Amino acid sequence: MTSIVLKSLSILLGCFFIFMGFMKISPYVSKELHRDLRKHYVKYAKVFPMASLFDLRVPSKWYRRAIGGIEIICGGLLAGFPNHKVKNTANITLLMLMFLSIYSQCVVSDPFERIGPTMVFSFMLIGRLVIFYQIISRKKIFRMRSWISIFFLIFLLSECVFGWRIFWKGRKFDGNVGHPTDRHGSLRSEAGEDLWFNQKLDHFQPINDKTWKQRYFVNEEFFTSNGPVFIMIGGEGEATAKWMHEGAWIRYAKQFGALCFQLEHRFYGKSHPTENTSTENLKFLSSEQALADLAYFITSMTKTYNLTNNNRWIAFGGSYPGSLAAWLREKYPHLVHGSISTSGPLLAKMDFIEYYQVVVDSLGTYKKNDCVTPVRKAIQEIDVLLKHMIGQRTLTEKYQLCDPIEKSISNPLDISNLYENLASDFAGVVQYNKDNRASSHITIDDVCDIMCNQTIGPSVTRLAAVNSLILKDGKQKCLDYKYDKMVNDMKNTSWDAEVANGMRQWTYQTCTEFGFYQTSDKSDSVFGDKFPADFFVRQCTDIYGDRFTEEILEDGVDRTNIIYGALKPTTTNVLFVHGSIDPWHALGLIKTDANQPQPTIYIEGTAHCANMYEPSDKDLPQLKKAREAIVKFIEALLN
Repeated sequence: MTSIVLKSLSILLGCFFIFMGFMKISPYVSKELHRDLRKHYVKYAKVFPMASLFDLRVPSKWYRRAIGGIEIICGGLLAGFPNHKVKNTANITLLMLMFLSIYSQCVVSDPFERIGPTMVFSFMLIGRLVIFYQIISRKKIFRMRSWISIFFLIFLLSECVFGWRIFWKGRKFDGNVGHPTDRHGSLRSEAGEDLWFNQKLDHFQPINDKTWKQRYFVNEEFFTSNGPVFIMIGGEGEATAKWMHEGAWIRYAKQFGALCFQLEHRFYGKSHPTENTSTENLKFLSSEQALADLAYFITSMTKTYNLTNNNRWIAFGGSYPGSLAAWLREKYPHLVHGSISTSGPLLAKMDFIEYYQVVVDSLGTYKKNDCVTPVRKAIQEIDVLLKHMIGQRTLTEKYQLCDPIEKSISNPLDISNLYENLASDFAGVVQYNKDNRASSHITIDDVCDIMCNQTIGPSVTRLAAVNSLILKDGKQKCLDYKYDKMVNDMKNTSWDAEVANGMRQWTYQTCTEFGFYQTSDKSDSVFGDKFPADFFVRQCTDIYGDRFTEEILEDGVDRTNIIYGALKPTTTNVLFVHGSIDPWHALGLIKTDANQPQPTIYIEGTAHCANMYEPSDKDLPQLKKAREAIVKFIEALLN
C-alpha cells in the first residue's frame, strides 16, 4: 500500500512542479497566471535572503526563470526517474524552494490564501520522504504518515473539483463589483499595500471600547494641495487594490487632483472585527455600523493628512456600496460633500419580484430572435420531466446534477433550490452583461444564441446547454442543488470557510436589513413558481436560528426604509446612476422630476455598475455620455 502511495505521490508532485515551472517561464498555458507570477516575483526578488547584506540586486526575471527551471528539472526527476537517490535529491531541492517561497511570501506580507498552498505542498514533500523511509526501515511508527499524505491528496483534488455557485441571491461569488481591467498596465505591486485602521467594534454602545483592524488602501499619486478626496466604499466582498489604479474614478482623480482612499467593509475580505462569523458576532454587521466606520475613518484621515475645508470628500460606490454612498452623505453631510451612487438599491424589500421581471425584459433585448419563449418552455418541460422516473434521470444527466434528482423529488426545498439555481444562470448573465470587468463573462447574446438554436434540441436541452456553459465558466463539476448541504455549509462560522468570502455575511444582512430576495412565485412566470419569498425566509431561520422569523425580517426591512428614506431621500449632492439592463435598478432612483429632485442618470443598455469600470472603445455612446455627465457633476460639487 505504501509503495503505491509513494509512486502516486511522486508522479502527482512531479507533474505539479513541472506545470508550475512552465507557468513561471512561459505564458503559453495561462497568460493571467503567468502575469500574476511575474508581478509577485518582482517583490520576492527584493527580499531574496542575504541580498541586502551583500548589496546584491537579484533580477526578478532571471530569479523567476531559475526557480521555474529547477522546478521543471526536479519535477521530471521526481515523476519519472527510476533511481531513489536522485528522486530524493529532487524532493529535498523542491522542499528547499518551498521554504524559500514561504519565507519570501511572509516577508512581503502575502495573504494566507497564497501562503497556504505553498505550505500544503511543503507538507506533501515531507510526507513523501517519510513514506520512502517508512518503506526502507519497515518500522510501524511511521505507518500513519502515509494516510496524512493521502489526506492532502484528497483535499487538494476536492478543492479543484467542487465549489460554490458563482452567482447566488443576486450576488457574484466575490461580491457584486468585479475587478477593473488593467488596460494600461498600471497595476503596480507597490500600490497594493495593505494599510490598517484602528476601528471601533460598536459605534452605538459607548461602554464598549473594543477595537479591531480595518483594511484600507491609499493612492496619493494625483493629489494636489487643494484637491478633493475620493473614497471608494467597500461592499459585500473583498476590497482589491486594483481599484486604486484602474476604473473611471481614477480617471476622475487624475483630472481633479484627488487623494484616493478605499475602505474595506467590516466582516468582508480581510477586515475581521471578531474571531469568527457566528450569529452572535454578526450582530456587529450592519449598514449603520459600516457608515459609522466610514465617518470615523474620514475624520482620522483628515487629521493624518492635514486636510482642510478645501479638500472636499466625495464618496463613490457601486451596488450595495452605492447605497452606502448615498446614505453616507445623508447621515454625515458635515463630513462628505457629495456622492456618486452607482446601481445602489435604496428601497429595502423582502419580496423583490421585480428582479426577474427585469431579467426577462433584458433577455427580450436580444435582437436575433425571441429568447424569452424558449426559456419559458424549458422551465415548463422541466415541470413535466420531474413527474416521472425517466424524466428525472434525464434531468440528472443533462443538467449535471451532483445528486440524482429522483432522490429529492419528495423534498420541496431541494426542488425550489434547483429552480432557483437555473434561474440564477440567466440572472448572473443579465446583471453583468458586457460591463467591462476584468474577468471573462458570458453575455445575453451567448445564452440567447443557445436558447434560440433549434439544432441543439428541444428547449429543455438548450437550457441544459446553458447550464453546462455556466458550470464550466465557474469551474464547477456539477450543479449542487441540495438544500440541506447548502444550509450546513452556510452554518460554518470559520473565517477559513468558503462561505466566509461574503456569502454568510451578506445573507445575514438580507435577513436583518434588506430582504432583496429575487423571487418567482406565479405559475405563469417565465421561471415558474417554485421559489417564493417563504423559501428565502426559511433559509434565514435554518442558517441563523429560530429567532430569525418572517416577522423579524419584515421589521428589519421596514426599519431600513424608515431610517434611510427608501425612494424619497432628502439628501443633496448625490448623483444616482443606473443601467436599464441591471435588475437592481428596480429598487433605485432612475428619474428626476418635481417629486424627486435628486439628479439621476439612467443608461439604456448597460448593466450593473457598468459606468464604474475602465472605459473601452466598445462602450455604448450613452455610457460614454454618462461618464461625461459624472465629470460635470463633480465639477459642480467642487465649484
